[in-house]
Amino acid sequence: MDSTPPLLHLTPRPDLGILVGRWGFQPDPALLPAAYETLTAEALVTGCRFWLQDIRRRTLNDPQTTAWLLQTYFPDMAARLGGRLCVAYLVGPTLHQHIISQPDFVVPAGYANLPHTVAFFGDEGEAMHWLQAQQ
Repeated sequence: MDSTPPLLHLTPRPDLGILVGRWGFQPDPALLPAAYETLTAEALVTGCRFWLQDIRRRTLNDPQTTAWLLQTYFPDMAARLGGRLCVAYLVGPTLHQHIISQPDFVVPAGYANLPHTVAFFGDEGEAMHWLQAQQ
């Protein structure tokens, strides 16, 4: 019996207008396309443009995947969902520091003219509050 947790567990929260995705482990990048297909399907079924992505169990971000998310996936999902996509990432302290120290890191205000916005949080309550403020 496989005791590995699922890579991505999705929970729609229609009461909050938020789609919660909890990532179970640091994936090999080869596993990501299937996970994003699942996320896409759930987002389209629910019509939800406000996502909390809990990546606290992940230890690094694949630069190619990050570029694809920001340049292709997020703009495409915003178009498919018919409005601005807002993604709050819940991250652990080490990954958070790594992300915000990158030279190409963009604060949420830097997404003002884009069809999506992304923000990083160490506290789930703050992330949820930010998402609700975007609605």
